[in-house]
Amino acid sequence: MESPHLAEQSQAVAPAIEATYRQLFAMPSPVSITGRSSSITNSFVNGVIPVVTPTEDEVREALEILGMLERVVCAYCGDTSTEWDHLRPLVHKQRPTGYISEIRNLVPACGKCNQSKGNKAWRTWMYSDAPLSPKRRGVADIDARAARIDRFELWGTPARIDFASVVGESLWLEHWEHHARLLQLMREAEATAREIRARVKEFHDEQLSISTTPDPA
Repeated sequence: MESPHLAEQSQAVAPAIEATYRQLFAMPSPVSITGRSSSITNSFVNGVIPVVTPTEDEVREALEILGMLERVVCAYCGDTSTEWDHLRPLVHKQRPTGYISEIRNLVPACGKCNQSKGNKAWRTWMYSDAPLSPKRRGVADIDARAARIDRFELWGTPARIDFASVVGESLWLEHWEHHARLLQLMREAEATAREIRARVKEFHDEQLSISTTPDPA
């Protein structure tokens, strides 16, 4: 027969074990339809920005200016390059800046720098304490890298286009009216989804309650 002392110990340990198990569990949060609004907006901005494919000579010249003819690395920190980053941001306050995807606005970059820089001005960001910035990561030759990017900017000024004046005010407004309608539809869909989620959970809880209720003797 278990002693009263051991029984008391077991009762004291049980809640602690349960708390530990709960700490190991992470309940997923319900998905929000409107939580995707920023992605939709980015799609509406980036969807109208043209991509101009460079010539072989243009790519070679750009890499030569950046000192990368033998090995292509991140222009900002020197790590392995995984992508080309827009030196000047394409988006500001959820609207196009006027810059487009062209060789004079693109430099090799690593994922860390591209993610950290975002839509910031490249020089301000490089010398800032932003997470994963070259200064924050202690890049030793940061000044030399900034100087090479300066030379790259002098190589050629990227196009900056007033989209609305080029395509006409009517077409431009139509594009953003589509955006507004889509966001409104997402808000309406969110309300419908919440109602469905609540009803399904209510049904689940009722079924669980029935299945765990002991049969009367």
